[in-house]
Amino acid sequence: MRVHVAFTPGEQTPAPIGIVVDVLRATSTMTQALAAGYLRVLCCAEIEDARALAESEGPAKLAGERRLEHIEGFDFGNSPRELAGEPAAETLVLSTTNGTRLLVAAAARFEQVFVGSLLNLAAVAFAARETGEDVAVLCAGVLGELALDDAYCAGRIVAALGGEHADSAAAAARLAASFPNSVAGLGASQSARNLRKHGLEDDIEWCARENALDVVPRFVRTVGPAAEVTL
Repeated sequence: MRVHVAFTPGEQTPAPIGIVVDVLRATSTMTQALAAGYLRVLCCAEIEDARALAESEGPAKLAGERRLEHIEGFDFGNSPRELAGEPAAETLVLSTTNGTRLLVAAAARFEQVFVGSLLNLAAVAFAARETGEDVAVLCAGVLGELALDDAYCAGRIVAALGGEHADSAAAAARLAASFPNSVAGLGASQSARNLRKHGLEDDIEWCARENALDVVPRFVRTVGPAAEVTL
């Protein structure tokens, strides 16, 4: 098994298995929602698509953000803490600035797509390793640029995967190892600074909890413009 990392969404990686990472916060939110009991998360790029899906695929709840701002008419933001209680419906429709766009794109390119975060670090690494295929860890970044928090999480996944590391994976693993712990790794990023400015600093520590959840969300099918993720 050879492991690659794409630090930005535009990078091409030669592997059949993709692990999508937007640790602050979309993939952490998906993982938390499914662990809490939502049966599926419909991930879509556009707000109007999300609203339409909530109508056609309902009963459903809407979650998401645009540049950390709440979307008018949506039930939840993009905080995993909000999805930790009893599920409010069987279906969650999620649309975010970066993570859901990457997931929709990855679903069209890779044979299998898993959802990765620090919350399910060991579980997602085990599932990807069990395929026996080459793996690409795909970072959502921020508006097309590298995001330190995603690169850190990718490095932690690379270390858990083992196998043969391409230079990109080796770089991610070394970056992650330069931090004393996951709170420091995520907290040093611009994404974390933005969350603090919006009063969402509690999400940083929540998303930094390694192996808190033993679930592996994965893409199963396309529903209109959305990528359906379930366990």
